[in-house]
Amino acid sequence: MKISIRGKIFLAFAIFIGLSALIWARSYYSQYILNQKIQIIERKYDLFNAILEARRYEKNYFLSFDRKNIAEALDYIRQAEDILRNILKEYGRYTLAKNLDQRITELVTYKESLADLIEQQEQGHLVTPPDTIELIRKQGRILTSELEKIVKKESEFTRDLIGKSQTIHFLALIPVFILSVSIALFLIFNVNRPLKTIENAITKIASGDFENIPEIKTGDEFESLVVSLNNMIDELNKRSKQLIQAQKLASLGRLTSGVAHELNNPLNNISTSIQILIEEIEEEDLEFKKELLIGAEKEVERGKDIVRSLLEFARERTLTLKQVYFLDLVNSAIKHVKSEIPNNIRLKVEVPDNIQATVGLRIRSVIINLITNAVHAIKDGGEITIRAYNELEKDGFSFQVIDTGEGIPQNIITKIFDPFFTTKEVGKGSGLGLSIIYGIMEQHSGNISVSSEVGKGTTFTCSLPFHQPGQLEL
Repeated sequence: MKISIRGKIFLAFAIFIGLSALIWARSYYSQYILNQKIQIIERKYDLFNAILEARRYEKNYFLSFDRKNIAEALDYIRQAEDILRNILKEYGRYTLAKNLDQRITELVTYKESLADLIEQQEQGHLVTPPDTIELIRKQGRILTSELEKIVKKESEFTRDLIGKSQTIHFLALIPVFILSVSIALFLIFNVNRPLKTIENAITKIASGDFENIPEIKTGDEFESLVVSLNNMIDELNKRSKQLIQAQKLASLGRLTSGVAHELNNPLNNISTSIQILIEEIEEEDLEFKKELLIGAEKEVERGKDIVRSLLEFARERTLTLKQVYFLDLVNSAIKHVKSEIPNNIRLKVEVPDNIQATVGLRIRSVIINLITNAVHAIKDGGEITIRAYNELEKDGFSFQVIDTGEGIPQNIITKIFDPFFTTKEVGKGSGLGLSIIYGIMEQHSGNISVSSEVGKGTTFTCSLPFHQPGQLEL
């Protein structure tokens, strides 16, 4: 029969509470009995001391025959009788001595003998017969001896009870300890371990790894949860494949649309020029015909540029790596585009000279493209900053290209890395530059992100590792 995790925990704690209750009840009973025994011993010691005092005054009387001594002895005997009767009434069920009634009888007999002595003295008998003296002494000795035995026996039993209580308490801790360890192990193997497995699996799912969770044979909610999670993962994998396929189709549609749109304009211009030439082939205006042919040639070059960019975007190049100082790479990129930077744009370089990494030379193309984009974004003068910094905790570094241009509206900022997406005028860009940059960064195990505010400027941030997988070429 399968027991739920709630049922297992409830059962474990019910056993623990039940065992603890039994131990507490046994401990309470032992303490209660021990308390009763201690009170009995205290009362019996009071009884024994009262008898001893009575015997002392009895001896003094037989030495001096002073009536005051026998009166004191009689008072102590009466006190002893009251104590003994109280013990019998209050603690009779807990005392070891079961013949206390007989002790009361002996005590009453002894008291009566002492009372007879006082009566004889009052009647004028000043001399006590030897037989009476011996009888009283014998009664006192028997009473003292029996009470001494009772007190001694009760004390020994109490010490023995204390020892047994300590042993019982110690032995009672053993099952509590075993049960506590068992509950701890149960929680570790039946609760903590499955929860850790599920937590790790959910973390992997959150990071995009949709691998099934290993089965858990616990026979409770965790097993059902893992089954449900695996079903969810299977469904996510199925939906993910469908989504990827849909994205591929959408990308292909955008790519096809972009290619058609970009090539359509130059083809239309070429077609128009040829039609005019055909219509006016017999005309003698050679300059006009030459202009038409030159325009058609430019449109052909434009088409070739579009196709070249498209091939660059789609090409899988082998990554050629080289260990370089990043500042040298930046300086080389700036030298390449320096002629394209207007005088009203100031270029700042904030790159430490100690950043050294193994990268492909295509990273220089990334810097060139980002600087070129920044120049195009600045209309009436401004500033471009190239900044870099180490990120040792990530074993890499980041660099930024920051401009003070027009900025990118938030409604299109998520599209800027899409192929053929551009905000430039027709004929002034293919819309493939940032897509190519994105691919180069991925090829280098890096990433690129953008932040922008309209009217204030744009920041492109690229992150790269210090070391790339592959052969190092010097």
